[in-house]
Amino acid sequence: MEGRALFTLNPNSGIPIYRQLIEQVRRMVASGQLQPGNEMPSVRELAVTHAVNPMTISKAYSLLENEGLLERQRGKAMTIAAEHGSKESKAARLQHLQPAVEQLAMAARQLQLSPDDVLKALKNTMEQHDD
Repeated sequence: MEGRALFTLNPNSGIPIYRQLIEQVRRMVASGQLQPGNEMPSVRELAVTHAVNPMTISKAYSLLENEGLLERQRGKAMTIAAEHGSKESKAARLQHLQPAVEQLAMAARQLQLSPDDVLKALKNTMEQHDD
């Protein structure tokens, strides 16, 4: 799999690292960025790249395997499971964002920010990450 920096793990986000990884894999499979048969980085490789405990990565992989999203083949890298072959609809992909959108909306209300202010900030952030 190209670009081991595919995942962004932030130890200061307040969200456990294993949950961050699980959600990112789910979203990337839903969008078609990760296809059936794609190999996942090894536990050791991700742990070293992101300076986290290998058990954290292993926990995320095990939960994704239990969910049927990843497949383990003895002596080989974990891969995206075959039954997750088609890109989800836009509506289904938007559902993956709903918890984050709700959290963002609550924070914006508490900060008394307008929808326009929030949309502008979101657009700027997305554009910065596209570079």
